[in-house]
Amino acid sequence: MLYNNSIKATFLYRKNRFIAKCKKGSRILTVYVPNTGRCEEIFIEGATCFLEYSDNKNRKTKYTLTSIYKGDKLINIDSSAPNSVVHEGLLKGIINLGFENKFIKPEYTYGDSRFDFYVEGEDDKAMIEVKGVTLEKDGLSSFPDAPTTRGMKHMKGLANLEEGIKPTALFVIQLEDVNLFTPNFVKDKNFSNTLVKSHEEGVNILCYNSIVTRYGIEIKEEIPYTLEEIWN
Repeated sequence: MLYNNSIKATFLYRKNRFIAKCKKGSRILTVYVPNTGRCEEIFIEGATCFLEYSDNKNRKTKYTLTSIYKGDKLINIDSSAPNSVVHEGLLKGIINLGFENKFIKPEYTYGDSRFDFYVEGEDDKAMIEVKGVTLEKDGLSSFPDAPTTRGMKHMKGLANLEEGIKPTALFVIQLEDVNLFTPNFVKDKNFSNTLVKSHEEGVNILCYNSIVTRYGIEIKEEIPYTLEEIWN
């Protein structure tokens, strides 16, 4: 996934869930935040960030915050990015579902849930729910960074798929320098317990880190996970 008009700026503060203020030279810019997560450890005053400029006259803001540095780590915070990079990864065969995919359908409705991808192979089927991960500490990544009833519903939905469809929860870590994923029992015990229970009931868990630059993001490689309560 590429950004076409990347601009370097300095993060100032987050005004609300959707709007932040950034500084470019002497100009104070009003910026759209494409992530409703808290991201408290990322949105720090003075952090170097990157914005995507748009000349769309219908937009209220001309800039979108796409990535920001936490120390020396560049983190993509664009909530639309994980689905895009997963689609690219499926098309390129980078994401391993255990079979060669022949058909990919995004935004697939099943029962009362809409999942991110339905995939078919020669004799196999899979349903995928994608979750973007921005929370990281000392090489450990975790999800979520705030309670998510919607995420819990998706995990339950995956566990209740009909036999013959491989249920898969795919966590896209939106930075590169991580080596392990764990659910965040501290921030959301209900989601974390639901993920553990769903896995016990047959839901496959996949975790991939990403190559992130100011100009885009792409899937890098699969990383291991643990369902133990190790995040603090």
